[in-house]
Amino acid sequence: MQYRRLGKTELMVSEIGLGAEWLERHDYEECKAVIGRAEEAGINILDCWMPGPEVRSNIGKAIAGKRERWYIQGHIGSTWQNGQYTRTRDAEKCRAAFEDLLARLGTDYIDLGMIHYIDREEDWDKAMHGPFLDYVMELKEKGVIRHIGMSTHNPEMAIRAAETGFVEMVLFSVNPAFDLMPPIDDLEIYFGDSYDPSLAGIDPVRVRMYQTLEQHDVGITCMKPYAGGRLFDAERSPFGAALTPVQCIHYCLTRPGVAAVMAGYDTPAHVDAAVAYETASDAEKDYASVLAAAPHHRFGAECTYCGHCKPCPVNIDIAMVNKLSDLASIQPEVPASVREHYNALPVKADACIACRGCESRCPFGVKIADRMARTAALFA
Repeated sequence: MQYRRLGKTELMVSEIGLGAEWLERHDYEECKAVIGRAEEAGINILDCWMPGPEVRSNIGKAIAGKRERWYIQGHIGSTWQNGQYTRTRDAEKCRAAFEDLLARLGTDYIDLGMIHYIDREEDWDKAMHGPFLDYVMELKEKGVIRHIGMSTHNPEMAIRAAETGFVEMVLFSVNPAFDLMPPIDDLEIYFGDSYDPSLAGIDPVRVRMYQTLEQHDVGITCMKPYAGGRLFDAERSPFGAALTPVQCIHYCLTRPGVAAVMAGYDTPAHVDAAVAYETASDAEKDYASVLAAAPHHRFGAECTYCGHCKPCPVNIDIAMVNKLSDLASIQPEVPASVREHYNALPVKADACIACRGCESRCPFGVKIADRMARTAALFA
């Protein structure tokens, strides 16, 4: 495993990280197996943004006795309310959620205290002024968080974070498709007919983001490196061509300032597929040739199963419903195993009341209510 300096934090982190989001749907033994395989591979950085009590406890049990070998990204502003994820800037609710994170992970400090998910101007204003920021600074002053980070999908917000002087690193969504997108709320855009795999071909605001973060020595850890697995499937890829985990990881690690790729894993085999990067040949890492020969370069508003759409007033697990819908829709008939998983969901797509509150929180402009209607019909 190779290790990289995470900007001004000076932490030396493994270039392949553990984005623990998918552990949310696994029991303790399964979580332990994934984390154990990651440890064996030399992975030493873990992101836990999820507020769910069970996944936090499972991670804490899995790293018990080995806390010092992990650098943990823990999020401030991700809370558990009424049985589901809710993003908030209410300082007292954030305090309760963060103390719960510490307790369940079995630690008295978090290496990277992440200001959670700021994509819009109003998000910035709520987070960067008043009691919420006071609480973040209190944690830093007391040493409860060692460094301040921020998570965002918007390059303009990442630039502003770097310019604050106190944000030391950013968790940002990076992959070849997202890097071509301009920083707008409506991501249903079409790309041109040519693709330049060099940095010069990336959207200009993202170029400026990479440059600004590098100037300020603000390190980057990458989320969404696989676009929810969509880049592995030529039929679902925005490019009409499939990439491998190694190629996606190589793309991320060739961006300026990137220290670690926080890939998500359902199984130990998924860890192995990512860690294969460490021994891959130049030919195996070559994403540019694939994209240069791709038949098209289009990206519509597609779900990457990140879960930021929650909370749902009727408690639909939107990310899981969309994942099962995607798995079902690429087959001529709905596979029995996928239907079984869907039927086991406590709340299904047909419960959607089309309030569209989730759509206002989606960083990628997915028309969720429309998808729920299509999914309900698909599984009917």
